[in-house]
Parts: sequence; C-alpha cells; structure tokens
Amino acid sequence: AKELQKVLGRPVCFLDDCVGENTLDAVKNPPEGSVLLLENLRFYAEETGSSKDKNKKKIKTDPEKVRQFRTKLAKLGEIYVNDAFGTAHRAHSSMMGEGYKVRAAGFLMDKELEYFAKALQEPVKPFLAIL
Repeated sequence: AKELQKVLGRPVCFLDDCVGENTLDAVKNPPEGSVLLLENLRFYAEETGSSKDKNKKKIKTDPEKVRQFRTKLAKLGEIYVNDAFGTAHRAHSSMMGEGYKVRAAGFLMDKELEYFAKALQEPVKPFLAIL
C-alpha cells in the first residue's frame, strides 16, 4: 500500500482480507476518491478452487465455500472488467465475473482479441497456430 500510495500521490487503505466483513463494510461507502487495496485473492483456496495439504497433495475446495466466496466478491463492486487475456481461461473465482449485471473486456483484452481475430481472419502465410 505504501508503494501504491507513492505512485498515486494519495492515501491508500490496505484491507487485510478480500471478502471479510470489514472489507464489505469499507467498500459500502468509501470517501470520494479513496483507494482501497485488498489482500491478494490467490491467498484464498476459494479463488482457485483448490489448495495443498502439508504433503503438497492437491485438495479440492468445498464447492459451497467457493460459491460463497464468489458471492462476496461480487458485493465489492457493480461492474466486472476482465483485462487479463493470459488468465481468462482460468476458472478462478475472480475470473468468472459471476454476480455482476455488467461485465466487460478491458482495453488490453480488447487489443489481444483484435490481434487474435486478425491472425485468424487474415493470416500471413505460412501460418501456424498452437493453442
């Protein structure tokens, strides 16, 4: 938060949870122009749908807990914008956009999709695509 605060030139409030009650309260009526930085979603098993035990064996997360996590994430905003083309294929909670009435692709995602469409519609030959 300190580094982000330096870059933005305004106060940044770090919330040590991404979906807890304190976080939900903080995003309800933030002061105008405020910046809230949430804890990293990847620290939560409900984000990826799995975790690892002490022997590093993969353990599937309870689907009901994942559903609850996604519901809480959706309460943090009104609009979902995905600007991560490289991770759009993941079934992670933060990538699903569930619970939002408005979902959109960001500028970077749009640009990547344009390049991809052009490569498929007007390929320079010889052409090879590995998906």
